[in-house]
Amino acid sequence: MKDFAGSNISALRSKLALTQLQLADYLGIKRENISYYETGNREIPVEHLEKLADLFGVELYDLLESDLTNQKANLAFAFRADQIDEKDLENISRFKKIVKNYIKMKEFMSSNEKQT
Repeated sequence: MKDFAGSNISALRSKLALTQLQLADYLGIKRENISYYETGNREIPVEHLEKLADLFGVELYDLLESDLTNQKANLAFAFRADQIDEKDLENISRFKKIVKNYIKMKEFMSSNEKQT
């Protein structure tokens, strides 16, 4: 499972053109830890997985999936991170979390309407 999470984090980080250092700063850890996570050499704490899921705009369980194509909220909010700092990442993460919750609400409402 940690191997899937690490490779998914690496793929999403690369897709968004984020560096390991940017992710490390965002999580408040050393860059080397991101490398360990991505290669599966270290367990990833749940709180880090949650923050990364928010940043990437995916559900936490999506990071644990063996196939990233199963993500509901895939990278519709893709951005390039050339000039993004830690504060920007926090704001992006908050926004994506709001969008994920909105999508969940819409899906829930839609399924309730179908049942009635």
